[in-house]
Amino acid sequence: MFDMHVMAIFMLIGFFILLMIGVPVAITLATVGFVFGFLGFGTSLFNLLPARVFGIVAGYQWLAIPLFIFMGIMLEKSRLADDLLDVIGHIAGGVKGGMAVGIILFGALMGATTGIVGATVITLGLLTLPTLIRRGYNKSIACGAICASGTLGQIIPPSLILILLSDIMQLSVGTLFAAAVGPGLILVVVYIVFILVLGWLKPDLMPPIPKEERSRVSGKELWVRFWKVVVPPIMLVVAVLGSIVGGVAAPTEAAAMGAVGSILVTFLSGRFKWEILKQVAIDTTKISALMMFILICAQVFALSFRGLNGEELISGMFEVIPGGINSDIWFMLLLIFVLGFFIEWIEISYIAVPLFLPVLLAQGADPVWIAMMITVCLQSSFLTPPFGWALFYLKGVAPPEVKIRDLYIGVLPFLFMQGVALFLVFYYPQISLWLPKAIGW
Repeated sequence: MFDMHVMAIFMLIGFFILLMIGVPVAITLATVGFVFGFLGFGTSLFNLLPARVFGIVAGYQWLAIPLFIFMGIMLEKSRLADDLLDVIGHIAGGVKGGMAVGIILFGALMGATTGIVGATVITLGLLTLPTLIRRGYNKSIACGAICASGTLGQIIPPSLILILLSDIMQLSVGTLFAAAVGPGLILVVVYIVFILVLGWLKPDLMPPIPKEERSRVSGKELWVRFWKVVVPPIMLVVAVLGSIVGGVAAPTEAAAMGAVGSILVTFLSGRFKWEILKQVAIDTTKISALMMFILICAQVFALSFRGLNGEELISGMFEVIPGGINSDIWFMLLLIFVLGFFIEWIEISYIAVPLFLPVLLAQGADPVWIAMMITVCLQSSFLTPPFGWALFYLKGVAPPEVKIRDLYIGVLPFLFMQGVALFLVFYYPQISLWLPKAIGW
């Protein structure tokens, strides 16, 4: 038994070593799983593997992933986001920090329609960062607002994190979508309050758009563009999420409706092209195949780690932590936060969550509440150096005068605000649980 625990420890060490030297995560998961599983049990352990892989590829719920990805890429490729951002910017631009507030609102809306961090950050970086710098915005604040708004799609439904967590934690996708509404809105409000307060205290960091520039677009024209550009994506979000929360459609069915709806929105805006549809289909296939490959390889790792009594090792580690369940929860969240410095949310979800979840559930923790705290914490993995992907995305499209130091400094206050939102969700569980209970889930 002791030898098994030692092998489980070396298995985790081997996993992180391979990741650090640059081996792709899917290959790392499968390699470590096969090697240590074979050393511990020979080939007998892997007799269970075909059934587990078949259970993954035959899972009906996974159809939601390519459909939601299709919806997001279609809206991003159609360039509808360009006009959307311009309208929101003009509406909010007269306030000190108004453009930054507009960026947060845009990120929230794009998160609800695309859920793709790279698409949102790159779009905002290309369209707004040069303009914000030219208008006198502090470079760090501008970069931080763009990166933070891009991560909102990781908690605002339909979020891929929530879909994956629903499988890992054996929860309803609809329940997690409903539970995420409260934390998502809390995060948006916290960001906006911070920006408005900072704009009030230090207006030179975020000056408003000059009145002359705003007056070039008449109120009537802005109103027409609002209904043409902003309302259709909002209606699409309401239709998709409303059908899930209202019990009209299952998440997979709603995702199919969202995919068709994204085509209709693009068509009605006059931006639909067959070339775009072809490219969206290709990109959707690539992203979906990558996620499913990681998911399948994670089964090899999980099977071997469980066979080596790795779960007992984790349980023993929690037993030596004083303070009961609250200390256990914060230990898990702290570890997830630290892992976010080095690896992506998919790896964290399939490695850390299955290890810690049984211990917390055995102590009576609400799994939906735990899932929401994990989701809020996972957002930090996109912002924390050295491997924060939102930082990489923005640096790739930022003007030359924007240095990596500006990005690192800019995300620090938003990381702190994510911590504030996490504390609120922890101390007030009803933020997450009220909507699922109100619906009766």
